[in-house]
Amino acid sequence: MSAPAAETPVAYDSKIEGNVIFTRVDTAINWMRKNSLWPMPMGLACCAIELMATGASRFDISRFGMEVMRFSPRQADVMIVAGTVTYKMALAVKRIWDQMPEPKWCIAMGACASSGGMYRSYAVLQGIDQLIPVDVYISGCPPRPEALLEGLMKLQDKVSREASTVAQKKELIDELS
Repeated sequence: MSAPAAETPVAYDSKIEGNVIFTRVDTAINWMRKNSLWPMPMGLACCAIELMATGASRFDISRFGMEVMRFSPRQADVMIVAGTVTYKMALAVKRIWDQMPEPKWCIAMGACASSGGMYRSYAVLQGIDQLIPVDVYISGCPPRPEALLEGLMKLQDKVSREASTVAQKKELIDELS
């Protein structure tokens, strides 16, 4: 007589054990968004030099998935306003912001972009938040590249907590009714 063959449970398959993930759609969408933010650099003054240094090999912005600096607003989703915003330049910044697709975020980098900095004159906008909504403020004159990286990580945290599909459902219901 031969020994009976060992039966394996039908519900368990060791070949796919580590390959199945259960999550919510919002969580998956936000995870993809936060790890593939494409910045639109608006380098207007000395803060732009620090913004460029962030993309260099010493600070390596690519480990956050943000190395793809897009100079076309239609391909970017994060505007980094770095430097002094004059009223003459404000119209161009607003136009570029309006051309960016939704969802989009803004980072005010430096004292000038956040509050006008040391320039209290008729020609300087006293904070980019008077023109477009700002998600993250980075202080400093100019802020170090590490500060920009920390600001980008704070933006990633904000993106990961957003309700992406819930807002779209509400907009669709409002349009239909």
